[in-house]
Amino acid sequence: MIRTLSRLALLSSTICGLMNAAQAQSTADTQACEALASSTDLTILSARIMPAQGGTPAYCYVRGLSGPATHYHVQLPLPGNWNARFLQWGDGGKDGDLDFANHRLAEGYAVANSNTGHDNAVEPGSQFGFNNRQAEIDFGYRSVHLTVMAGKALTQAYYRSAPSYSYFEGCSTGGRQGLMEAQRFPNDFDGIVAGAPVNYYQAMNAAGVWWLQRLFKDDFAGNLAVDTDGSFDSVKLLDILNDRVLEKCDANDGIRDGLLSDPMSCEFTAQRDLADLVCASGATGDSCFTPTQLQTITDFYSGPLDRDGQVLYPGKALGSEREWVNLYVPNVANGNGPTMLMGPAGDHVNYLFYENDPGVVIPDMTRPTHVPGRNAALPEFSWLEFDINDLADGKASLMQSIMDATDPDLTRFLEENDGKLLLYHGWSDSLSSAKATVQYFNEMVGTTYGGEMSAAMNSTRLFLAPGMGHCGGGPGPNNWDKLPALVDWVEQGKAPDSITATHSSNGNVDNERLLCPYPQQSIFTGPAGGADNPANWKAENFSCR
Repeated sequence: MIRTLSRLALLSSTICGLMNAAQAQSTADTQACEALASSTDLTILSARIMPAQGGTPAYCYVRGLSGPATHYHVQLPLPGNWNARFLQWGDGGKDGDLDFANHRLAEGYAVANSNTGHDNAVEPGSQFGFNNRQAEIDFGYRSVHLTVMAGKALTQAYYRSAPSYSYFEGCSTGGRQGLMEAQRFPNDFDGIVAGAPVNYYQAMNAAGVWWLQRLFKDDFAGNLAVDTDGSFDSVKLLDILNDRVLEKCDANDGIRDGLLSDPMSCEFTAQRDLADLVCASGATGDSCFTPTQLQTITDFYSGPLDRDGQVLYPGKALGSEREWVNLYVPNVANGNGPTMLMGPAGDHVNYLFYENDPGVVIPDMTRPTHVPGRNAALPEFSWLEFDINDLADGKASLMQSIMDATDPDLTRFLEENDGKLLLYHGWSDSLSSAKATVQYFNEMVGTTYGGEMSAAMNSTRLFLAPGMGHCGGGPGPNNWDKLPALVDWVEQGKAPDSITATHSSNGNVDNERLLCPYPQQSIFTGPAGGADNPANWKAENFSCR
Protein backbone atom coordinates (compact mmCIF):
# COMPACT_ATOMS: atom_id res chain seq x y z
CA MET A 1 0.00 0.00 0.00
CA ILE A 2 2.80 2.38 0.95
CA ARG A 3 4.63 1.52 -2.28
CA THR A 4 1.44 2.23 -4.29
CA LEU A 5 0.99 5.60 -2.58
CA SER A 6 4.62 6.43 -3.30
CA ARG A 7 4.14 5.66 -6.94
CA LEU A 8 1.00 7.81 -7.07
CA ALA A 9 2.85 10.64 -5.38
CA LEU A 10 5.71 10.34 -7.85
CA LEU A 11 3.29 10.29 -10.79
CA SER A 12 1.44 13.30 -9.41
CA SER A 13 4.70 15.14 -8.90
CA THR A 14 5.78 14.34 -12.46
CA ILE A 15 2.50 15.55 -13.91
CA CYS A 16 2.67 18.74 -11.87
CA GLY A 17 6.24 19.24 -13.02
CA LEU A 18 5.27 18.82 -16.66
CA MET A 19 2.32 21.17 -16.23
CA ASN A 20 4.54 23.76 -14.57
CA ALA A 21 7.13 23.40 -17.33
CA ALA A 22 4.44 23.78 -20.02
CA GLN A 23 3.00 26.78 -18.22
CA ALA A 24 6.47 28.30 -17.91
CA GLN A 25 7.07 27.65 -21.58
CA SER A 26 3.73 29.21 -22.46
CA THR A 27 4.53 32.22 -20.33
CA ALA A 28 7.96 32.55 -21.93
CA ASP A 29 6.45 32.32 -25.42
CA THR A 30 3.86 34.95 -24.55
CA GLN A 31 6.43 37.30 -23.08
CA ALA A 32 8.79 36.88 -26.03
CA CYS A 33 5.96 37.56 -28.46
CA GLU A 34 4.56 40.58 -26.64
CA ALA A 35 8.05 42.01 -26.28
CA LEU A 36 8.13 42.50 -30.05
CA ALA A 37 5.62 45.34 -29.62
CA SER A 38 8.38 47.31 -27.91
CA SER A 39 10.71 47.20 -30.91
CA THR A 40 12.45 50.53 -31.27
CA ASP A 41 13.36 50.16 -34.93
CA LEU A 42 9.98 48.95 -36.22
CA THR A 43 6.50 50.41 -35.96
CA ILE A 44 4.60 47.54 -34.34
CA LEU A 45 0.86 47.90 -33.84
CA SER A 46 0.30 44.67 -31.89
CA ALA A 47 2.00 41.43 -30.93
CA ARG A 48 0.18 38.58 -29.21
CA ILE A 49 -0.13 34.83 -29.04
CA MET A 50 -2.94 33.42 -31.16
CA PRO A 51 -4.41 30.22 -29.68
CA ALA A 52 -4.47 26.99 -31.64
CA GLN A 53 -7.54 26.52 -33.79
CA GLY A 54 -8.35 23.47 -35.87
CA GLY A 55 -5.23 22.48 -37.79
CA THR A 56 -3.51 25.79 -37.07
CA PRO A 57 -1.18 25.65 -34.06
CA ALA A 58 -0.73 28.49 -31.59
CA TYR A 59 1.59 31.19 -32.88
CA CYS A 60 2.91 34.69 -32.32
CA TYR A 61 0.95 37.16 -34.44
CA VAL A 62 2.47 40.57 -35.17
CA ARG A 63 0.88 43.52 -36.98
CA GLY A 64 3.09 46.37 -38.16
CA LEU A 65 3.23 49.47 -40.33
CA SER A 66 5.83 50.77 -42.78
CA GLY A 67 5.05 54.33 -43.75
CA PRO A 68 3.15 55.77 -45.28
CA ALA A 69 0.52 53.05 -45.67
CA THR A 70 2.01 49.56 -45.89
CA HIS A 71 0.35 47.45 -43.22
CA TYR A 72 1.85 44.01 -42.80
CA HIS A 73 1.56 41.03 -40.53
CA VAL A 74 3.84 38.15 -39.60
CA GLN A 75 2.81 34.68 -38.43
CA LEU A 76 5.61 33.34 -36.23
CA PRO A 77 5.45 29.68 -35.15
CA LEU A 78 6.25 29.09 -31.49
CA PRO A 79 10.01 28.52 -31.13
CA GLY A 80 9.67 24.76 -30.80
CA ASN A 81 7.72 24.60 -34.09
CA TRP A 82 9.89 26.85 -36.27
CA ASN A 83 11.62 25.14 -39.20
CA ALA A 84 14.24 27.94 -39.46
CA ARG A 85 12.69 29.21 -42.71
CA PHE A 86 11.11 32.55 -43.66
CA LEU A 87 8.36 32.77 -46.28
CA GLN A 88 6.88 35.83 -47.96
CA TRP A 89 3.34 34.95 -49.04
CA GLY A 90 2.33 36.56 -52.35
CA ASP A 91 -0.86 38.47 -53.13
CA GLY A 92 -3.65 38.32 -55.71
CA GLY A 93 -5.55 40.85 -57.80
CA LYS A 94 -5.10 44.45 -56.72
CA ASP A 95 -4.65 43.20 -53.13
CA GLY A 96 -5.48 45.71 -50.37
CA ASP A 97 -5.81 43.16 -47.57
CA LEU A 98 -3.75 40.92 -45.31
CA ASP A 99 -3.58 37.28 -46.37
CA PHE A 100 -2.91 34.39 -44.03
CA ALA A 101 -0.95 31.24 -44.91
CA ASN A 102 -2.01 29.00 -42.05
CA HIS A 103 -0.95 25.85 -43.87
CA ARG A 104 2.63 27.12 -44.21
CA LEU A 105 2.61 28.28 -40.59
CA ALA A 106 1.57 24.75 -39.57
CA GLU A 107 4.55 23.44 -41.52
CA GLY A 108 6.86 25.63 -39.46
CA TYR A 109 7.43 28.65 -41.71
CA ALA A 110 7.57 32.19 -40.36
CA VAL A 111 5.18 33.86 -42.83
CA ALA A 112 4.82 37.54 -43.78
CA ASN A 113 2.30 39.36 -45.98
CA SER A 114 1.16 42.95 -46.54
CA ASN A 115 -1.74 44.97 -47.92
CA THR A 116 0.71 46.42 -50.53
CA GLY A 117 0.02 49.93 -49.30
CA HIS A 118 -3.75 50.33 -49.47
CA ASP A 119 -7.03 49.05 -48.02
CA ASN A 120 -9.41 47.42 -50.46
CA ALA A 121 -12.51 48.20 -48.40
CA VAL A 122 -12.13 51.95 -48.91
CA GLU A 123 -10.29 51.96 -52.26
CA PRO A 124 -11.51 48.84 -54.09
CA GLY A 125 -10.02 47.62 -57.32
CA SER A 126 -7.59 50.12 -58.84
CA GLN A 127 -8.96 53.18 -57.03
CA PHE A 128 -5.99 53.36 -54.66
CA GLY A 129 -3.93 54.67 -57.58
CA PHE A 130 -6.13 57.70 -58.28
CA ASN A 131 -3.70 60.63 -58.34
CA ASN A 132 -1.53 58.78 -55.80
CA ARG A 133 1.93 58.01 -57.09
CA GLN A 134 3.19 56.74 -53.73
CA ALA A 135 0.41 54.15 -53.56
CA GLU A 136 1.29 53.03 -57.09
CA ILE A 137 4.95 52.61 -56.16
CA ASP A 138 4.05 50.71 -53.00
CA PHE A 139 1.81 48.35 -54.96
CA GLY A 140 4.34 48.05 -57.76
CA TYR A 141 7.30 46.86 -55.72
CA ARG A 142 8.04 48.77 -52.51
CA SER A 143 5.59 47.18 -50.06
CA VAL A 144 6.73 43.61 -50.68
CA HIS A 145 10.38 44.47 -50.09
CA LEU A 146 9.60 46.46 -46.94
CA THR A 147 7.53 43.57 -45.61
CA VAL A 148 10.36 41.13 -46.28
CA MET A 149 12.79 43.31 -44.35
CA ALA A 150 10.36 43.78 -41.45
CA GLY A 151 9.46 40.09 -41.42
CA LYS A 152 13.07 39.01 -41.28
CA ALA A 153 13.81 41.53 -38.52
CA LEU A 154 10.92 40.19 -36.43
CA THR A 155 12.01 36.62 -37.11
CA GLN A 156 15.51 37.45 -35.89
CA ALA A 157 14.18 39.20 -32.79
CA TYR A 158 11.72 36.46 -31.83
CA TYR A 159 13.96 33.42 -32.33
CA ARG A 160 17.26 35.22 -31.69
CA SER A 161 18.43 33.68 -34.92
CA ALA A 162 18.17 34.65 -38.58
CA PRO A 163 16.29 32.29 -40.88
CA SER A 164 18.50 29.69 -42.51
CA TYR A 165 16.59 30.07 -45.78
CA SER A 166 14.13 32.60 -47.18
CA TYR A 167 11.45 31.87 -49.78
CA PHE A 168 8.73 33.58 -51.78
CA GLU A 169 5.56 31.86 -52.97
CA GLY A 170 2.85 33.53 -55.03
CA CYS A 171 0.62 33.36 -58.10
CA SER A 172 -0.88 36.01 -60.41
CA THR A 173 -0.04 39.32 -58.74
CA GLY A 174 2.05 37.14 -56.44
CA GLY A 175 3.86 35.77 -59.48
CA ARG A 176 4.59 39.30 -60.64
CA GLN A 177 5.83 40.15 -57.15
CA GLY A 178 8.16 37.15 -57.20
CA LEU A 179 9.73 38.20 -60.50
CA MET A 180 9.90 41.81 -59.31
CA GLU A 181 11.85 40.66 -56.25
CA ALA A 182 14.26 38.64 -58.39
CA GLN A 183 14.84 41.66 -60.63
CA ARG A 184 14.98 44.52 -58.09
CA PHE A 185 15.91 42.91 -54.77
CA PRO A 186 17.96 39.82 -55.67
CA ASN A 187 19.22 39.25 -52.12
CA ASP A 188 15.81 39.00 -50.44
CA PHE A 189 15.26 35.30 -51.17
CA ASP A 190 17.07 32.03 -51.73
CA GLY A 191 14.20 30.65 -53.80
CA ILE A 192 11.11 32.01 -55.54
CA VAL A 193 7.95 30.25 -56.74
CA ALA A 194 6.18 32.49 -59.26
CA GLY A 195 2.95 31.18 -60.75
CA ALA A 196 1.00 32.70 -63.67
CA PRO A 197 2.99 35.93 -63.31
CA VAL A 198 1.18 39.02 -64.57
CA ASN A 199 4.56 40.61 -65.14
CA TYR A 200 3.59 42.36 -68.39
CA TYR A 201 1.17 44.19 -66.15
CA GLN A 202 0.20 47.18 -68.25
CA ALA A 203 -0.03 45.26 -71.50
CA MET A 204 -2.09 42.49 -69.90
CA ASN A 205 -4.65 44.88 -68.43
CA ALA A 206 -4.79 46.97 -71.60
CA ALA A 207 -5.33 43.76 -73.57
CA GLY A 208 -8.13 42.82 -71.20
CA VAL A 209 -9.91 46.07 -71.97
CA TRP A 210 -9.36 45.59 -75.71
CA TRP A 211 -10.90 42.11 -75.63
CA LEU A 212 -13.87 43.37 -73.64
CA GLN A 213 -14.38 46.10 -76.21
CA ARG A 214 -14.67 43.41 -78.95
CA LEU A 215 -17.58 41.87 -77.04
CA PHE A 216 -19.43 45.06 -76.02
CA LYS A 217 -19.01 47.26 -79.07
CA ASP A 218 -21.81 47.97 -81.56
CA ASP A 219 -24.47 46.93 -79.05
CA PHE A 220 -22.84 43.53 -78.36
CA ALA A 221 -22.65 42.54 -82.04
CA GLY A 222 -19.54 40.42 -81.43
CA ASN A 223 -20.68 38.92 -78.16
CA LEU A 224 -20.15 35.15 -77.91
CA ALA A 225 -23.15 34.77 -75.62
CA VAL A 226 -26.35 34.57 -77.62
CA ASP A 227 -29.77 36.09 -77.00
CA THR A 228 -32.43 33.38 -77.23
CA ASP A 229 -34.98 34.71 -74.73
CA GLY A 230 -34.44 38.47 -74.62
CA SER A 231 -31.10 38.21 -72.79
CA PHE A 232 -27.64 36.74 -73.37
CA ASP A 233 -28.69 33.42 -71.87
CA SER A 234 -26.75 30.92 -74.01
CA VAL A 235 -22.97 30.40 -74.08
CA LYS A 236 -23.14 27.23 -76.17
CA LEU A 237 -21.00 28.80 -78.88
CA LEU A 238 -17.98 28.58 -76.56
CA ASP A 239 -18.60 24.86 -76.11
CA ILE A 240 -18.90 24.39 -79.86
CA LEU A 241 -15.68 26.34 -80.42
CA ASN A 242 -13.76 24.37 -77.79
CA ASP A 243 -15.05 21.06 -79.20
CA ARG A 244 -13.83 22.04 -82.70
CA VAL A 245 -10.37 22.97 -81.38
CA LEU A 246 -10.08 19.67 -79.52
CA GLU A 247 -11.37 17.73 -82.49
CA LYS A 248 -8.55 19.14 -84.56
CA CYS A 249 -5.64 19.13 -82.10
CA ASP A 250 -6.38 17.03 -79.00
CA ALA A 251 -4.49 14.02 -80.38
CA ASN A 252 -1.38 16.04 -81.31
CA ASP A 253 0.30 14.90 -78.09
CA GLY A 254 -0.59 11.25 -78.63
CA ILE A 255 -3.46 11.13 -76.14
CA ARG A 256 -7.11 12.15 -76.43
CA ASP A 257 -7.96 13.55 -73.03
CA GLY A 258 -9.72 16.84 -73.76
CA LEU A 259 -6.48 18.80 -73.27
CA LEU A 260 -3.84 20.46 -75.44
CA SER A 261 -0.38 19.80 -74.02
CA ASP A 262 1.18 22.23 -76.52
CA PRO A 263 -1.42 24.70 -77.81
CA MET A 264 1.20 26.50 -79.89
CA SER A 265 1.51 23.41 -82.10
CA CYS A 266 -2.19 23.57 -82.99
CA GLU A 267 -3.05 25.17 -86.33
CA PHE A 268 -6.63 26.37 -85.96
CA THR A 269 -8.28 29.44 -87.47
CA ALA A 270 -11.87 30.48 -86.88
CA GLN A 271 -12.64 31.49 -90.45
CA ARG A 272 -11.39 28.19 -91.90
CA ASP A 273 -12.28 25.65 -89.22
CA LEU A 274 -15.73 27.05 -88.43
CA ALA A 275 -16.67 27.82 -92.04
CA ASP A 276 -19.41 25.18 -92.03
CA LEU A 277 -21.02 26.79 -88.98
CA VAL A 278 -21.46 30.32 -90.31
CA CYS A 279 -24.98 31.69 -89.82
CA ALA A 280 -27.16 32.51 -92.79
CA SER A 281 -27.04 36.17 -93.71
CA GLY A 282 -28.71 38.28 -91.03
CA ALA A 283 -29.32 35.30 -88.75
CA THR A 284 -27.97 34.60 -85.27
CA GLY A 285 -28.22 31.69 -82.86
CA ASP A 286 -26.34 29.43 -80.49
CA SER A 287 -25.49 26.83 -83.13
CA CYS A 288 -23.88 29.11 -85.72
CA PHE A 289 -21.39 31.99 -85.81
CA THR A 290 -21.89 35.41 -87.38
CA PRO A 291 -18.95 37.00 -89.25
CA THR A 292 -18.58 39.49 -86.38
CA GLN A 293 -18.38 36.66 -83.85
CA LEU A 294 -15.75 34.92 -85.96
CA GLN A 295 -13.74 38.14 -85.89
CA THR A 296 -14.10 38.29 -82.09
CA ILE A 297 -12.70 34.76 -81.85
CA THR A 298 -9.83 35.68 -84.18
CA ASP A 299 -9.08 38.72 -82.02
CA PHE A 300 -9.02 36.59 -78.87
CA TYR A 301 -6.46 34.25 -80.41
CA SER A 302 -4.32 36.98 -81.96
CA GLY A 303 -4.12 39.40 -79.05
CA PRO A 304 -4.51 43.18 -79.36
CA LEU A 305 -3.05 44.80 -82.45
CA ASP A 306 -1.88 48.37 -82.78
CA ARG A 307 -2.52 50.56 -85.81
CA ASP A 308 0.43 48.93 -87.60
CA GLY A 309 -0.78 45.40 -86.96
CA GLN A 310 1.77 44.62 -84.27
CA VAL A 311 0.69 42.29 -81.46
CA LEU A 312 0.97 44.10 -78.12
CA TYR A 313 0.21 41.14 -75.84
CA PRO A 314 -0.11 37.43 -76.67
CA GLY A 315 -3.59 36.11 -77.43
CA LYS A 316 -5.51 33.35 -75.72
CA ALA A 317 -4.18 29.83 -76.05
CA LEU A 318 -6.13 27.36 -78.11
CA GLY A 319 -8.05 25.02 -75.84
CA SER A 320 -8.86 27.75 -73.29
CA GLU A 321 -12.22 28.73 -74.83
CA ARG A 322 -14.48 27.56 -72.01
CA GLU A 323 -12.47 29.70 -69.60
CA TRP A 324 -13.48 32.87 -71.52
CA VAL A 325 -17.09 32.71 -70.36
CA ASN A 326 -16.84 34.03 -66.79
CA LEU A 327 -13.83 36.25 -67.44
CA TYR A 328 -14.89 38.07 -70.60
CA VAL A 329 -18.26 37.16 -72.05
CA PRO A 330 -21.25 39.27 -70.89
CA ASN A 331 -24.13 36.91 -70.20
CA VAL A 332 -27.05 36.29 -67.86
CA ALA A 333 -24.96 34.42 -65.30
CA ASN A 334 -22.66 37.40 -64.67
CA GLY A 335 -25.27 40.12 -65.21
CA ASN A 336 -23.33 41.37 -68.26
CA GLY A 337 -20.48 42.12 -65.86
CA PRO A 338 -17.76 39.55 -66.63
CA THR A 339 -14.99 39.16 -64.07
CA MET A 340 -12.35 40.91 -66.17
CA LEU A 341 -14.56 43.99 -66.49
CA MET A 342 -15.61 44.16 -62.84
CA GLY A 343 -12.19 43.07 -61.58
CA PRO A 344 -8.67 43.52 -62.96
CA ALA A 345 -9.17 45.49 -66.17
CA GLY A 346 -12.37 47.54 -65.96
CA ASP A 347 -10.99 50.42 -63.89
CA HIS A 348 -7.30 49.86 -64.58
CA VAL A 349 -7.12 52.42 -67.38
CA ASN A 350 -8.75 54.98 -65.10
CA TYR A 351 -6.21 54.81 -62.29
CA LEU A 352 -3.14 52.67 -63.03
CA PHE A 353 -2.29 53.05 -66.72
CA TYR A 354 -1.60 56.69 -67.55
CA GLU A 355 0.85 59.05 -65.89
CA ASN A 356 -2.08 61.43 -65.37
CA ASP A 357 -5.34 59.71 -64.56
CA PRO A 358 -8.03 60.53 -67.17
CA GLY A 359 -11.03 60.31 -64.84
CA VAL A 360 -13.06 58.17 -62.47
CA VAL A 361 -15.07 55.12 -63.55
CA ILE A 362 -18.56 55.50 -64.93
CA PRO A 363 -21.42 54.51 -62.58
CA ASP A 364 -22.31 51.33 -64.46
CA MET A 365 -19.50 49.80 -66.48
CA THR A 366 -21.87 47.26 -68.07
CA ARG A 367 -23.79 50.01 -69.93
CA PRO A 368 -21.99 50.75 -73.21
CA THR A 369 -24.44 53.58 -73.96
CA HIS A 370 -23.43 55.65 -70.90
CA VAL A 371 -22.03 59.07 -71.82
CA PRO A 372 -19.18 59.96 -69.43
CA GLY A 373 -19.64 63.16 -67.47
CA ARG A 374 -16.83 65.45 -68.54
CA ASN A 375 -17.77 68.47 -66.46
CA ALA A 376 -18.27 66.79 -63.09
CA ALA A 377 -16.08 67.76 -60.14
CA LEU A 378 -14.33 64.44 -60.80
CA PRO A 379 -14.61 63.91 -64.58
CA GLU A 380 -15.55 60.43 -65.75
CA PHE A 381 -13.64 58.21 -68.16
CA SER A 382 -15.12 55.03 -69.64
CA TRP A 383 -13.11 51.92 -70.39
CA LEU A 384 -14.88 51.88 -73.77
CA GLU A 385 -13.01 55.07 -74.67
CA PHE A 386 -9.62 53.44 -74.18
CA ASP A 387 -7.42 53.27 -77.28
CA ILE A 388 -4.98 50.35 -77.41
CA ASN A 389 -2.63 52.53 -79.44
CA ASP A 390 -1.94 54.47 -76.25
CA LEU A 391 0.03 51.41 -75.13
CA ALA A 392 1.97 51.29 -78.40
CA ASP A 393 2.60 55.05 -78.19
CA GLY A 394 4.26 54.77 -74.78
CA LYS A 395 1.57 56.49 -72.75
CA ALA A 396 1.90 53.79 -70.09
CA SER A 397 5.69 53.98 -69.90
CA LEU A 398 5.82 55.48 -66.41
CA MET A 399 3.42 52.90 -65.00
CA GLN A 400 5.33 50.16 -66.78
CA SER A 401 8.51 51.29 -65.05
CA ILE A 402 6.74 50.96 -61.71
CA MET A 403 4.66 47.79 -62.13
CA ASP A 404 6.03 45.67 -64.97
CA ALA A 405 8.47 42.93 -64.00
CA THR A 406 9.93 42.18 -67.42
CA ASP A 407 13.67 42.73 -66.97
CA PRO A 408 15.19 39.53 -68.45
CA ASP A 409 18.55 39.95 -66.71
CA LEU A 410 18.39 37.83 -63.56
CA THR A 411 22.15 37.48 -63.22
CA ARG A 412 22.22 39.00 -59.74
CA PHE A 413 19.57 36.67 -58.36
CA LEU A 414 20.31 33.43 -60.19
CA GLU A 415 24.09 33.63 -60.51
CA GLU A 416 25.51 36.05 -57.96
CA ASN A 417 23.05 35.11 -55.20
CA ASP A 418 22.77 31.47 -56.33
CA GLY A 419 18.99 31.81 -56.19
CA LYS A 420 16.48 29.36 -57.62
CA LEU A 421 13.39 30.37 -59.63
CA LEU A 422 10.49 28.00 -60.24
CA LEU A 423 7.87 29.31 -62.68
CA TYR A 424 4.57 27.68 -63.57
CA HIS A 425 1.58 28.60 -65.72
CA GLY A 426 -1.64 26.92 -66.88
CA TRP A 427 -2.21 26.71 -70.62
CA SER A 428 -5.95 27.41 -70.18
CA ASP A 429 -5.30 30.57 -68.19
CA SER A 430 -7.40 33.27 -69.84
CA LEU A 431 -6.58 36.10 -67.45
CA SER A 432 -2.84 36.12 -68.05
CA SER A 433 -1.17 34.46 -71.00
CA ALA A 434 1.04 31.40 -70.64
CA LYS A 435 2.52 32.45 -73.97
CA ALA A 436 3.71 35.66 -72.30
CA THR A 437 5.45 33.63 -69.60
CA VAL A 438 7.12 31.45 -72.23
CA GLN A 439 8.20 34.64 -74.00
CA TYR A 440 9.69 36.06 -70.81
CA PHE A 441 11.40 32.79 -69.92
CA ASN A 442 13.06 32.59 -73.35
CA GLU A 443 14.18 36.21 -73.12
CA MET A 444 15.56 35.61 -69.63
CA VAL A 445 17.51 32.55 -70.80
CA GLY A 446 18.83 34.55 -73.73
CA THR A 447 19.93 37.50 -71.60
CA THR A 448 21.11 35.77 -68.43
CA TYR A 449 22.60 32.60 -69.97
CA GLY A 450 23.36 33.60 -73.54
CA GLY A 451 20.60 31.31 -74.77
CA GLU A 452 22.08 28.19 -73.15
CA MET A 453 19.01 26.36 -71.86
CA SER A 454 21.10 23.66 -70.17
CA ALA A 455 22.91 26.30 -68.12
CA ALA A 456 19.65 28.02 -67.23
CA MET A 457 18.16 24.73 -65.99
CA ASN A 458 20.67 24.74 -63.14
CA SER A 459 18.83 27.67 -61.55
CA THR A 460 15.43 28.19 -63.16
CA ARG A 461 12.66 26.02 -64.57
CA LEU A 462 9.25 26.64 -66.12
CA PHE A 463 6.39 24.16 -65.83
CA LEU A 464 3.37 24.47 -68.13
CA ALA A 465 0.16 22.71 -67.06
CA PRO A 466 -2.22 21.62 -69.87
CA GLY A 467 -5.82 22.56 -69.21
CA MET A 468 -5.12 24.49 -66.02
CA GLY A 469 -6.75 27.89 -65.57
CA HIS A 470 -5.46 30.95 -63.73
CA CYS A 471 -3.44 29.64 -60.76
CA GLY A 472 -5.66 26.53 -60.67
CA GLY A 473 -8.95 25.11 -61.85
CA GLY A 474 -9.70 24.03 -65.37
CA PRO A 475 -10.12 20.55 -66.86
CA GLY A 476 -6.46 19.53 -66.66
CA PRO A 477 -4.15 18.39 -63.84
CA ASN A 478 -4.05 21.51 -61.68
CA ASN A 479 -3.16 20.53 -58.14
CA TRP A 480 0.24 20.09 -56.52
CA ASP A 481 2.13 21.60 -53.61
CA LYS A 482 4.21 24.37 -55.13
CA LEU A 483 6.85 24.91 -52.42
CA PRO A 484 8.50 21.55 -51.52
CA ALA A 485 10.19 21.11 -54.90
CA LEU A 486 11.79 24.54 -54.54
CA VAL A 487 12.94 23.83 -50.97
CA ASP A 488 14.58 20.56 -52.05
CA TRP A 489 16.27 22.39 -54.91
CA VAL A 490 17.63 25.19 -52.71
CA GLU A 491 18.62 23.12 -49.69
CA GLN A 492 19.49 19.72 -51.17
CA GLY A 493 20.55 20.69 -54.68
CA LYS A 494 17.82 18.40 -56.09
CA ALA A 495 16.37 20.14 -59.16
CA PRO A 496 12.78 19.21 -60.07
CA ASP A 497 13.01 17.08 -63.21
CA SER A 498 9.22 16.74 -63.16
CA ILE A 499 6.20 17.59 -61.01
CA THR A 500 3.25 15.29 -60.43
CA ALA A 501 -0.05 17.14 -60.80
CA THR A 502 -3.57 15.83 -60.35
CA HIS A 503 -7.11 16.70 -61.37
CA SER A 504 -10.02 15.69 -59.14
CA SER A 505 -13.76 15.43 -59.61
CA ASN A 506 -16.04 15.03 -56.60
CA GLY A 507 -13.01 14.53 -54.40
CA ASN A 508 -11.56 11.70 -56.49
CA VAL A 509 -8.42 11.95 -58.62
CA ASP A 510 -9.36 11.25 -62.24
CA ASN A 511 -6.24 12.48 -64.03
CA GLU A 512 -2.62 12.45 -62.93
CA ARG A 513 0.47 13.14 -64.94
CA LEU A 514 3.91 14.62 -65.01
CA LEU A 515 4.50 18.29 -65.68
CA CYS A 516 7.85 18.68 -67.39
CA PRO A 517 10.33 21.56 -67.38
CA TYR A 518 9.95 23.61 -70.55
CA PRO A 519 10.75 22.93 -73.38
CA GLN A 520 10.23 19.23 -72.59
CA GLN A 521 6.81 17.66 -73.07
CA SER A 522 5.00 15.03 -71.01
CA ILE A 523 4.70 11.96 -73.29
CA PHE A 524 2.52 8.92 -72.65
CA THR A 525 4.80 5.89 -72.32
CA GLY A 526 2.33 3.54 -70.63
CA PRO A 527 0.62 0.44 -72.00
CA ALA A 528 0.63 0.23 -75.78
CA GLY A 529 -2.73 1.29 -77.17
CA GLY A 530 -3.85 2.55 -73.76
CA ALA A 531 -3.22 6.27 -74.12
CA ASP A 532 -6.89 7.20 -74.41
CA ASN A 533 -7.99 5.10 -71.43
CA PRO A 534 -8.49 7.30 -68.32
CA ALA A 535 -7.46 4.37 -66.14
CA ASN A 536 -3.94 4.82 -67.51
CA TRP A 537 -3.71 8.53 -66.79
CA LYS A 538 -1.23 8.11 -63.96
CA ALA A 539 2.15 9.76 -63.48
CA GLU A 540 4.10 6.52 -63.93
CA ASN A 541 2.72 6.24 -67.46
CA PHE A 542 4.26 9.54 -68.58
CA SER A 543 7.84 10.61 -69.28
CA CYS A 544 9.50 13.96 -69.92
CA ARG A 545 11.12 14.21 -73.33
